[in-house]
Amino acid sequence: MSLDTDSPPGRPTDRFNTWLRHDLPASFVVFLVALPLSLGIAVASDAPIAAGLIAAVVGGVVVGLLGGSPLQVSGPAAGLTVVVAETISKFGWKTACFITVAAGALQILFGLSRIARAALAIAPVVVHAMLAGIGITIALQQLHVLLGGSSHSTAFQNLVQLPGELTSLHGNDLLIGAVVIAIMLGWKYMPGQLRVLPGPLVAVVAGTLLSLAVPGTVERIVLSGSLFDAIGLPEIPSGGWGAVALAVLTIALIASVESLLSAVAVDKMHTGPRTNFDKELMAQGAANMTSGLLGGLPVTGVIVRSATNVQAGARSRASAFLHGIWILVFSVLLVSVVQQIPKSALAGLLIVVGIQLVKTAHIKLAHRTGDLLVYVVTVLGVVFLNLLEGVLIGLVLAFALLLWRVVKVVIVAGPVEGTDNWLVSVDGTCTFLALPKLSKELAKVPAGADVLVEMSVDFLDHAAYEAIHDWARQHETTGGRVDFVELGTVPMADAVTGPPVRGHARNLLHDVLRPWRKGEGNPVTAGVAEYHRRHAHVVRPHLDELRDGQNPHSLFLTCADSRIVPNVITNTGPGDLFTVRNVGNLVPPQGRDSSIEAALSFALDELHVDHLVVCGHSSCGAMNALLAGAPSGPGLGAWLRNAAPSLDRFRRGHPVAFAAARAGFGVPDQLAMVNVAVQLETLAAHPVVRRAVHERGVTLSGLFFDIGTARVLEVTADGIAEIDDVELSAELAAAMS
Repeated sequence: MSLDTDSPPGRPTDRFNTWLRHDLPASFVVFLVALPLSLGIAVASDAPIAAGLIAAVVGGVVVGLLGGSPLQVSGPAAGLTVVVAETISKFGWKTACFITVAAGALQILFGLSRIARAALAIAPVVVHAMLAGIGITIALQQLHVLLGGSSHSTAFQNLVQLPGELTSLHGNDLLIGAVVIAIMLGWKYMPGQLRVLPGPLVAVVAGTLLSLAVPGTVERIVLSGSLFDAIGLPEIPSGGWGAVALAVLTIALIASVESLLSAVAVDKMHTGPRTNFDKELMAQGAANMTSGLLGGLPVTGVIVRSATNVQAGARSRASAFLHGIWILVFSVLLVSVVQQIPKSALAGLLIVVGIQLVKTAHIKLAHRTGDLLVYVVTVLGVVFLNLLEGVLIGLVLAFALLLWRVVKVVIVAGPVEGTDNWLVSVDGTCTFLALPKLSKELAKVPAGADVLVEMSVDFLDHAAYEAIHDWARQHETTGGRVDFVELGTVPMADAVTGPPVRGHARNLLHDVLRPWRKGEGNPVTAGVAEYHRRHAHVVRPHLDELRDGQNPHSLFLTCADSRIVPNVITNTGPGDLFTVRNVGNLVPPQGRDSSIEAALSFALDELHVDHLVVCGHSSCGAMNALLAGAPSGPGLGAWLRNAAPSLDRFRRGHPVAFAAARAGFGVPDQLAMVNVAVQLETLAAHPVVRRAVHERGVTLSGLFFDIGTARVLEVTADGIAEIDDVELSAELAAAMS
């Protein structure tokens, strides 16, 4: 089977050169990282040492051949050590291998049923906490091995027995483990030339060499025969099928989630083909079935090896496949080398791996997002109960927290400052669960008071609607008045016309921005009534701040065309733009139009604006009229004579016209952009503008609004340009670095 099914198409020689130049060197680097980790994970799982090597070989070869993630590397993972150790302790090694086979078969069913992406719906905070709990458990177990003793079956016992272990520690084991830990933690500070070698490999080699030099005995790894001697068929359990099924489901789910989350993370590290999650899950299942049948540990995608693979320059799954081959060769030909590794060296390695699973970035993120309680409870559950129970408790708590946030509603009733009126604000998801809070707040409103009820809800069920409606009717019988302002996405009237549905913010934007006609009569007065009902209350506080004057930052000169909404396309609010509109967004020469003269003088000398903006647009009627031959007469014809210089400059080949043509714009739009550039020149020559530019640094800029795409372009003196979110781009670049 081809190893480059996810690689770009090309000639066989090109693919071979890619393997030779990129995948082959990367496979050696990954092999050097995976070898000590596979041995350590076998030790931490209380499994035969060879089981870790078998799983590493199978993970590399099988997933390398069949996987759906181009650069992910699979093998035995720290995330499964706790549950595997429990499984071995409960059922024995041979039955644990059968459970691994069954878990792999279940993973294949998951992949065939196309539910791989559903596994990604697990709350990330629970996954982070699960890994942290596993890391703490591993560190507690291996701390006893580091001190020269043996780990205990539970984290609680490991904690309780730790003081006694400290009183009878073995100096050689502690020294070797401490050296390994020091190298692991300090390797990232080494010079770049040294860091080409993987830190785990250097640490284990150093620990092994030290163990050969120190006096006395050191407990070492026991590996009976070659890797082929360790291969053995699993054993079918004789009973307890309920517990077996639970173990199968646990290993299958954890291995699947860890593999898929690792694949997502790896996809973010490179720009090549994306992961086929269902294919990857089936490949993981096939690897687990193979590993279990051969007597190996469960296999999963491993982020440490995968990240190393990407950083080493791998381009295809060939690197993962080859790393499995190198482990096989090493395990068969160099068994005697493996047997020289002291257990305390692997213990030091595993302690660092365990500690690194507890990431401060995840804790800070959980704190910022309000999920710290879920994180802590999940960690404690994994450490002191077991992995499955801890994860289930975390998921239940995360779901409860989500439910509370989803149905949360803020209801506040209070007097309006300086008046006898009251304001009742209902914000959020208003359901029957909010009735106690709703009745409590509404009871605060005194009889006979005028009340404004502000409804900012995205969900309103019939029970809540009925409670509000009944209260309003009863309040009005006491002589009070109740007015409703609906700011949310769900109209109150919908609560009695059908089942409640959640409103969408996009619908609210459509209501505000789209052109509309409602019924018969005057559409302007109908629109004013709608404004009073839905938006006046929101705008009122902002306009109240402007009641004594305005302080706009820009004079915005644009066309009178009804399709241009200046505050929308510039994302500005009341008081930001001093807007001047005329047909064709024209600036007549000085002294020819008193309206433009007055606007410039008032904006620059009285309001002290800092920016002058001229904005044209596509499909402009004035530009079409110019191209067709401007009409004569005192009205439109006389006015459009002010645009004659723009038409002349366009016909003589203005650089803005060439830029617009290259961008695919038609002739009328090319003229509209040239017109913006010419009006900017006219503005710049005006004495009032020249003085403001010289004395205060006032800026001039041109814009072009493409109505069809709703995009705004910048028009300069010699071209056009996209307006990008530079600040956002800078923030994103900083976050990625």
